[in-house]
Amino acid sequence: MMNPTHPFFFHFFTFTTCFFLATSLAKQNEITKIPQIFREAPKFYNAPNCPSIVESDKNFYDDTDNNNNNNELVCSMEATHVAMTLDSAYIRGSMAAILSILQHTSCPQNIFFHFVVSVSASASASCLRTTIRDTFPYLNFRVYRFRDTAVAGLISTSIRSALDCPLNYARSYLADLLPPCVRRVVYLDSDLVLVDDIAKLAATSLGGDKVLAAPEYCNANFTSYFTPTFWSSPSLSLTFADRKACYFNTGVMVIDLRRWRAGDYTRKIEEWMELQKRMRIYELGSLPPFLLVFAGNIAPVDHRWNQHGLGGDNFRGLCRNLHPGPVSLLHWSGKGKPWARLDANRPCPLDALWAPYDLLKPSFSFDS
Repeated sequence: MMNPTHPFFFHFFTFTTCFFLATSLAKQNEITKIPQIFREAPKFYNAPNCPSIVESDKNFYDDTDNNNNNNELVCSMEATHVAMTLDSAYIRGSMAAILSILQHTSCPQNIFFHFVVSVSASASASCLRTTIRDTFPYLNFRVYRFRDTAVAGLISTSIRSALDCPLNYARSYLADLLPPCVRRVVYLDSDLVLVDDIAKLAATSLGGDKVLAAPEYCNANFTSYFTPTFWSSPSLSLTFADRKACYFNTGVMVIDLRRWRAGDYTRKIEEWMELQKRMRIYELGSLPPFLLVFAGNIAPVDHRWNQHGLGGDNFRGLCRNLHPGPVSLLHWSGKGKPWARLDANRPCPLDALWAPYDLLKPSFSFDS
């Protein structure tokens, strides 16, 4: 008989507990993705030339810990800060993204992850936290609880229901959620992988006054992101009169949190969301408010850092090719996600580039 202290029983208990919690939450919150079991990732070590940071003897933080602002890694100027959201539906993509970041950076021990979870699914949030800790035992990270009520009354329906999730709007609240000592953060979506050192992206120059940096796509039809109601109103369309507004994808951004706080940009985004509830000036979730506030006034980032749209459009999610040029980050934005297409045996050619970072264990496959 197998020893009850064997790792099998621990993982099985964790999985079973999360299974029933997720099932219960599904009935209450329409959560349909059951938590999955992942392989433990290898530990990655800093290169000899990495800046030395004295780490605390505690590498995991609960947001009930009020003293962690004193932690040297959290507040160090040498740390690379990465913010992501976590939920049950996208956890598989998040795990792949984390692995790709650690694997391709020279200083993995200097990276600090800030994970934002929905407070309305607290049981699921606990499982997500455990999943991260078990899969990446040496990861420096902290979990923040985001209250859906902060934006629930501001969200209007969009062209794809997945875009209406309150957690999609958490990126607008990072300056409030993260410790004040965190000055700069790289925000990343969960449906991407990096094949280059994230420290290069984090070091993007923001100039003397820019709040955020992102790759711009000025060949995109910018007018399509807003409704005829918006463009027919002189007072609204003049919003872009004095700036060369271009589309940028909010799934990859470098944000100066000090400038964000000083400019009260969360409130500026909320004001556009409030107007949207009254007039319907856009159709696409959390992106347009960012465009309204920042388009034409951001620091540029090379397109290699967001080869976006690999998930196809928001309706059919058809296969797409890479844009011309070098690649540092692959982003499956759009309806089609690589893990779903692989599971359905209908992968797109580029999904093969995501597969090596997939840490999911096959069903009922446990270490002996």
